[in-house]
Amino acid sequence: MDKTVIKIKDITKIYKLGDIEVPALCGVTFKVKKGEVISIMGPSGSGKSTLMNIIGCLDRLTSGEYILDNEDVSNLDDDQLAQIRNQKVGFVFQNFNLLSRSTALANVELPLRYAGITENRIEMAQKALESVGLGDRIHHKPPELSGGQQQRVAIARALINNPAIILADEPTGNLDSRSGDEIMELLLGLNKDYGTTLIIVTHDPKIAARTARTIQIFDGLIKESKS
Repeated sequence: MDKTVIKIKDITKIYKLGDIEVPALCGVTFKVKKGEVISIMGPSGSGKSTLMNIIGCLDRLTSGEYILDNEDVSNLDDDQLAQIRNQKVGFVFQNFNLLSRSTALANVELPLRYAGITENRIEMAQKALESVGLGDRIHHKPPELSGGQQQRVAIARALINNPAIILADEPTGNLDSRSGDEIMELLLGLNKDYGTTLIIVTHDPKIAARTARTIQIFDGLIKESKS
């Protein structure tokens, strides 16, 4: 049985600025196994953000092949990519991306609403919040929560649809060191307890050192190294 959850082969991404073509990715190839924890690192302008957007189905590749959870997403249109994002990718962003006027429970429910799930939706959202230690904060709104608690809400939201991967973009970037350590412990605990596949985009070598493998990207090309 193939345990590969991500297979990326010879991916390129070219942006067009008028008559000028700007290559962002120049033939990227790698695989991620189910249950693996990896980090992606690279300086500004390296192609790191472009690679993250393609992995998360937020952007379309120019050429190459991308298989996500046994489904070829290489040539899908924007609507199809949106559906894949909702089904197969859980996002955790640096700035949390929560709706400030909605409760923690309502924020976590959102992916279920988009998926058209109505049965047991509240119970599922509540269970997800309990799994990240926020069972007593379900009716609080983001401004009433600390940064670390807001990121826990974001992680619960990322988990709610049981995605193939969790894609975390600088998940500790807006947190103090103690809260950042707690979030990393939570993410790594999810991997240990549930086999969640984690892809962490970071500039912090200390974060990368806690992952099993680091993919380093420079000038649209990658090299891999063990942490």
